[in-house]
Amino acid sequence: MNIIDRFISYTEINTTTNRANGAAGIMPSSPGQMVLAKKLADELIGLGMQEVQVAETAIVTATLPANIDTDAPVVSFFAHLDTSAEQSADTKAQIKRHDSDAICLNTELGIYLSEKEFPELADYRGEEILVTDGTSLLGADDKAAIAAIMDALQHFQAHPEEKHDTVKVAFVPDEEQGLRGAKAFDVEAFGADFGFTLDCCGIGEFVCENWNAGNAVVTFTGQSAHPMSAKGKLKNSLLMAHKFIAMLPPGEAPEYTEGREGYYWVKELKGNSAKTVLNLDIRDFSFEGYKKRMAFLQQLADSCNDLWGGVEIDLSNRYENVANSLQGDTAYVVDIAKQAYANNHIEMKQIPMRGGYDGAVLSQNGLPCPNLFTGAHNFHSIYEYLPVKSLRAASKVVQEIIRLTSEKSINRN
Repeated sequence: MNIIDRFISYTEINTTTNRANGAAGIMPSSPGQMVLAKKLADELIGLGMQEVQVAETAIVTATLPANIDTDAPVVSFFAHLDTSAEQSADTKAQIKRHDSDAICLNTELGIYLSEKEFPELADYRGEEILVTDGTSLLGADDKAAIAAIMDALQHFQAHPEEKHDTVKVAFVPDEEQGLRGAKAFDVEAFGADFGFTLDCCGIGEFVCENWNAGNAVVTFTGQSAHPMSAKGKLKNSLLMAHKFIAMLPPGEAPEYTEGREGYYWVKELKGNSAKTVLNLDIRDFSFEGYKKRMAFLQQLADSCNDLWGGVEIDLSNRYENVANSLQGDTAYVVDIAKQAYANNHIEMKQIPMRGGYDGAVLSQNGLPCPNLFTGAHNFHSIYEYLPVKSLRAASKVVQEIIRLTSEKSINRN
């Protein structure tokens, strides 16, 4: 099967993540994810993979056995099964040739993907582009990754003369709501030494650093009173929360920051005059900067509690910067990716990811795991699109990493 047909067949399965089910601890959160998981397992068996397993959580794992005798590190590749909850309609993928300043997605509804709105589209003039009909996500996040990995495995099945070490692959559910699949993944049982996720990004982009991320839940307990006798008695927890928010550093919020600038994100505020709960996200690329931000919030909550009483804060860590796991003895993982890009004449563009991805959790759990491009753009949008050449390039990079890992072990022995 060619890579385009593969990708389109995956988009035909609705795997929209279900936030309500996820919040209830159900995994996979949507039935389509299990449908896709079982489809992939059948395809993996058909490609001659061994140790193919589908867990009750829809986590799929498989092994491409080595055809050389070496004691080498085992490389692995990851993608996620679910698509974002921003749109839940079925995907109607189509291929369009980009020959003008806009691509018509839907004639009846007058929906266009235009260079005026998305200037980077101009980079793909003259190319075939995978798009939707403008009524759903494309699902390239992350089915482009699945297609690229499966296409690479198909290549090695078709070319047994190419020598390679053991390769592991995994597909996990519910990345789109807190990296739940990666958090449930058993790194030790998987048996890989390092890995790569494929998630996000135009051709050439490469992620080997992202946030150190944490959460803060601040609870303000006030005292309710009837307004006719409230003087000296009413203690309004909503106003306490607003005063707390006003004391956060000005300008250090997502809407004011970019690049490696960290922030405090006031995510949710719920309550009444008697009790109010504030949820914040804390993000910083530097581990020292992250610790300072968490310490600042603790100090602010303590000070407010001294002033008003009834202020409690619960701080927790979500995931670490993947860069923390790619130092020293594991730096070779990035070097292999750099060489794979170069060997495919792709300019590597290292970008700091202002978000989390499965590789951050996997790295934190002992599996160094930077992120490769899929070639797609405009994730979580009806304007999501995937240049065909970029998708093919993603598969070529996966293949080259497998070759380079094997050459590394051959040279070592």
